Amino acid sequence: MQNSNNCSVTISDITANPAPLGLLGFGMTTVLLNLHNAGLFTLGSMILAMGLCYGGTAQIIVGIMEWKKNNTFGMTAFLSYGLFWISLVMLLLLPASGLAEGTGGNIAMASYLTMWGIFTAIMFIGTLRMNRALQFVFGSLTILFFLLAIGDLTGIEAITRIAGIEGIICGFSAIYAGLAQVLNEVYGRVIWPIWPV
Repeated sequence: MQNSNNCSVTISDITANPAPLGLLGFGMTTVLLNLHNAGLFTLGSMILAMGLCYGGTAQIIVGIMEWKKNNTFGMTAFLSYGLFWISLVMLLLLPASGLAEGTGGNIAMASYLTMWGIFTAIMFIGTLRMNRALQFVFGSLTILFFLLAIGDLTGIEAITRIAGIEGIICGFSAIYAGLAQVLNEVYGRVIWPIWPV
């Protein structure tokens, strides 16, 4: 930018990297939901609260921060998945509160999950220019959405349990990717590799 004295002024972005927070919000919430899908406990307020607060709200904040950093991929991913978590919680709360009828049945939920699977598969293509850690997160998340959709569509509980196990792996991969970025920045060297492309 030029001022009246023909001097150059450079504006640098010195804000923190928001991606680890978003990855951790996504990963931790995904692990907890999929412990339920794997059959370890019922769907209760703990998962709903994580979905609204850490999985939802935190990722929305991160998405806005990524917009400020001019990161279109990060903005799209974190805002979308933050809103995914909030929409998923609303799908469960609205019928329970009497404000809406049920989710529309198995075909409706399978359609919802399939749309998210398609979105995630296309976002996975974007990770091919980034790093292997994110590729694993988005690749395993794509599989998770489609497994959950098939489980809802067929009503076969074993498929949903398999999806739960796969979702736990997906969630922990996001936790790894987030914590790796934190530790690598703190120590100024690679502590946990993310394998850049």
